[in-house]
Amino acid sequence: MARKEARNTMTLFGGSASTEILERFQEVVEGLEALGHEEKIETINEMKKILHQHSPFKEEPVDCVLWVKSGTVNPNDYNPNAVAPPEMRLLEHSIKMDGYTQPVVTHREGDSYVVVDGAHRTKVGKESPIVAKRTGGYIPITEIKENRGDANNRMAATIRHNRARGRHGVKPMVDIVADMILNGWDDTCVAQELGMDADEILRLKQTSGLPDLFKSHQFSKSWEALS
Repeated sequence: MARKEARNTMTLFGGSASTEILERFQEVVEGLEALGHEEKIETINEMKKILHQHSPFKEEPVDCVLWVKSGTVNPNDYNPNAVAPPEMRLLEHSIKMDGYTQPVVTHREGDSYVVVDGAHRTKVGKESPIVAKRTGGYIPITEIKENRGDANNRMAATIRHNRARGRHGVKPMVDIVADMILNGWDDTCVAQELGMDADEILRLKQTSGLPDLFKSHQFSKSWEALS
């Protein structure tokens, strides 16, 4: 059956070169059946990485979705997004019924992965017995671009994902903006990366109560110092 499906796929390609590639690929895929469960997953992951390097969409992280053990995926310590219990139950039900339709966005640190977006999908994958059994304790992930992996860029990516869905917490946002500024980003950079305007940044800085955040702040000329 597999070979018949492969031949049907090959008819979609007119060139002999593509047909030859698909035939070789089919032989490799059939060889996967001789591998153990974990070795098969690891091998498929590596195959995906190789394909990703040659893909027309290699600049898009979603082009390469990997399955990794849930124990290697860790939450970040700055996510300002909170989900109420009813929504968490709905998310779990959704993954139970529909499967994972979105991977967890991560940043790799050594042999583990830190969540950039998808903390609650990760939680379901780890804590739901039904989901964990079905996936064999694995979670689907993508990795953000290596040049976006520093602390500020990772936090910014998390905020963008949250704000795009209309959810983020105010107090954690204060802490995140403070960390970004103390890590060297100016107000303009923070505003641009987080999709905020100057007034939002100013209000968050004022809420923090940290004077160090105002060292390089450019106040409006409408403000005059009292004599």
